[in-house]
Amino acid sequence: MNLLSMNGVSKVYTEKVLLKDAVFGIGSDDRIGVIGINGTGKSTLLKIIAGIEEADSGEIIKGKNIVISYLPQMPVFDRDYTLYEYVVAENVKRSRPQNDYEAKNLEAEIEGEAKKILGRLGFADIDQKISTFSGGQKKKAALAACLLAKSDILLLDEPTNHLDNAMTEWLQDYLEGYRGALVMVTHDRYFLDLVCNRIVEVDKGNLYTYDTNYEGFLEKKAERIASALSTQDKHANILRKEIAWMRRGARARTTKQKAHIQRYEALRDEKKLELDADVEIKAVSSRLGKKTIELNGISKAYGEKILIKDFTYNFLRDDRVGILGPNGCGKSTLMKIIMQSVKPDTGTVEIGDTVVPGYYAQEAEAMDDNERVIDYVRSTAEYIKTDDGYISASQMCEKFLFSGAMQYQPIGKLSGGEKRRLYLCKVLMEAPNVLILDEPTNDLDISTLQILEDYLDSFPGIVIAVSHDRYFLDRTSKRMLTFDSKGGIHLFNGTYTDFFREYIEGIDGSIRKEGEEIRYSSDPGKKSVSSKERRNGPKPLKFTFKEEREYETIESDISECESKIAELEQQMALSATDFVKLAELSEQKASCEQELERLMERYFYLEEKAEKIKRGECVDTY
Repeated sequence: MNLLSMNGVSKVYTEKVLLKDAVFGIGSDDRIGVIGINGTGKSTLLKIIAGIEEADSGEIIKGKNIVISYLPQMPVFDRDYTLYEYVVAENVKRSRPQNDYEAKNLEAEIEGEAKKILGRLGFADIDQKISTFSGGQKKKAALAACLLAKSDILLLDEPTNHLDNAMTEWLQDYLEGYRGALVMVTHDRYFLDLVCNRIVEVDKGNLYTYDTNYEGFLEKKAERIASALSTQDKHANILRKEIAWMRRGARARTTKQKAHIQRYEALRDEKKLELDADVEIKAVSSRLGKKTIELNGISKAYGEKILIKDFTYNFLRDDRVGILGPNGCGKSTLMKIIMQSVKPDTGTVEIGDTVVPGYYAQEAEAMDDNERVIDYVRSTAEYIKTDDGYISASQMCEKFLFSGAMQYQPIGKLSGGEKRRLYLCKVLMEAPNVLILDEPTNDLDISTLQILEDYLDSFPGIVIAVSHDRYFLDRTSKRMLTFDSKGGIHLFNGTYTDFFREYIEGIDGSIRKEGEEIRYSSDPGKKSVSSKERRNGPKPLKFTFKEEREYETIESDISECESKIAELEQQMALSATDFVKLAELSEQKASCEQELERLMERYFYLEEKAEKIKRGECVDTY
């Protein structure tokens, strides 16, 4: 059942085209993940669907009684409710009761479910005033109100921001069983893979729809780009011939020559496929000596709340460490102690003489909106020396998706996500040998995360990352430091998924109950190996059933097609004087050659994929 349709919708913000004649529909069973580079219009698309913003042109058709619930990136609260009052009031308002009696009945109906969801999202005091909440707590309060709503369409803009790992796992399970259509913007790739059955990519004003989850999207997008490039190459060859003909000049304007001219003009004016910039830059860093960072028996408390208790750890020169724990447990405090901006109550922090830290903080530094993008990065360094030569600030900007034109525009024109990407670019321009990343995934789009992950693959130093993004942790960390409720920090050798299997996930696949303490093993450094496959762990690349069958037969199909062409050529030689027969055979040969070209393209694609499967590669880039 179709709930909402958008036809020919366009939207321009300042001079930037966000949507261009977009066609989009939402069905009752849809679980849609919206992805794209920050600043391309993902949030705007959700606001147009929710009726908060109007399109410049086009039409939006919605069923008469369709109810839409919307979670914005930055919720605004018009009254100073308590948390419980807000959640209940929002749901009563959406239900449109006819009188006070109906309103009170609705309150009674949702009371139990409201308290349950608020508990799962980590709220201990439901009578606390929302005005006292942090930005992250306000986002979670708005999320609770949306989840309680009986909506036909649920719109969620970055729902996992500010959720810790256990809450994210719970929300994922909740949305898998949600009754109603779901449209969400998120950078959580495990979420997209397990919850969504459609991916919509916003790219340069266009919407590309893929009827699949995130893993399928990666494969289908690669096929779309390969096909478009192949067509573009063919058209380029034709265009070269047409240009040569035009340069010779037409002696007369016959119908045939006019057709040549028209074809030349059409090919000349054809819009070329624009690919995102792909500047190869190896990770850069300063030399790191033998002594790095040594934490010796450090403790830290604020009042009666103990965050860190007697923690000792020496970072190795190539350490890749992820830090896990619920919100407020002390993860950021630990990072600040390492950076020496916060002193421990007891214990010592020793930093090697060669350590050059690069700190990506949760709270980005203030930016001058009038400063140009390139000048902001150049203020750190104009060039960085690498093994392959020098990298300029402009090249680093290109790597992080700031094209030539964008580099010379004022920072004030960037979206919030683009500013975070720019901040990351500047941190890396410092050429650190120790990267300390505090929630780098909160405001970065998937494309930027992939660039960062690729960059970290070759980074020759220490990486310490606090993140609630499970995919990012699996991709970049080899060991975990995990907080307990009493200030203890435990070492686990393995990825996030390994840790989840060992301590969080039950035998039946359900996650640990709220408030249930994790019981760490006596040897917290020992890695657990489980025979049970993690439902949403890293997925190795593999053939689909259709591709596997195709791979088995494609060589014989190619051979058969080549034989058919050779046979037709022989028949054409024997029918040189029979022009009717010759035309028929020529048409058949052209058709076979076209099919052979298609088969060869598929053969190269399948061969390349088979090689990747043989090497054990996972689906994590495109």
